[in-house]
Amino acid sequence: MRFVQISDLHVGGLFKQEAFNTLVEEINELKPDAIIISGDLTDEGLIFQFKKASDELKKFTCPHLLIFPGNHDYRHTGYLVFKQFFPSSSKKVYEFKNDRDTVVILTLDTALPDRDEGEVGDSQNLWINEILKTYDNNVIKIVAMHHHLIAIPDTGFTNLVGILDSGDALRTLTENNVSLVLCGHKHRPWLWNLGNLKIAYAGTSSSWRYRGIFEDTYNIIEVKGKDIHIDIKIVGGNKFPISELVKKYQPEKRLVFSK
Repeated sequence: MRFVQISDLHVGGLFKQEAFNTLVEEINELKPDAIIISGDLTDEGLIFQFKKASDELKKFTCPHLLIFPGNHDYRHTGYLVFKQFFPSSSKKVYEFKNDRDTVVILTLDTALPDRDEGEVGDSQNLWINEILKTYDNNVIKIVAMHHHLIAIPDTGFTNLVGILDSGDALRTLTENNVSLVLCGHKHRPWLWNLGNLKIAYAGTSSSWRYRGIFEDTYNIIEVKGKDIHIDIKIVGGNKFPISELVKKYQPEKRLVFSK
């Protein structure tokens, strides 16, 4: 099965329309089973930005768009109208099956109104535990959220604007044999391997808000049995394993992969 993660579109003043148009063309050609849109669809949580973001997402031909908010979407009382523009975001559990595999994806709301940091929260953490325990270990379990679960390079004061209760969330995820966590938020593509758990981070897919990687990017996730392979794709450019980006990392050095 194939899943695509796009994140941090930031529809608003720093949105790149041409990049998004290219993104749509590429992803429609991939024909993924689902597109995971991991927050910050808008830059300031304003009505006209929600309207444009909603219109732009209709360009995807994939029938399964897994949408949830980021901290920018919850600005300016955006938290009051997000579900009006993206009603499908109320759904939190998705199952995908083929002849060989079953994948369950849980989406979490970690955004807080007018706050940059995120939180899973006690009630949502208990809900994760309850839902995941209904699936046996033959099912591939994926959890997606906006905020980064643990710190990554080139992201500054990550302990202040990541998941405030990340320890509680990590315990729940590892105890329930989650294979992959997908995050956005800091616009820094990255991958951590924590035993059997992978944590993959997406860059910004269509804005000028770069950090560390100065390209518009998205993640392509291929699931075959217990094997999960993650590529990073430059919009309009190269595709390569996200693990390669980690191996080539050098502090304070700009990485260019598209040439």
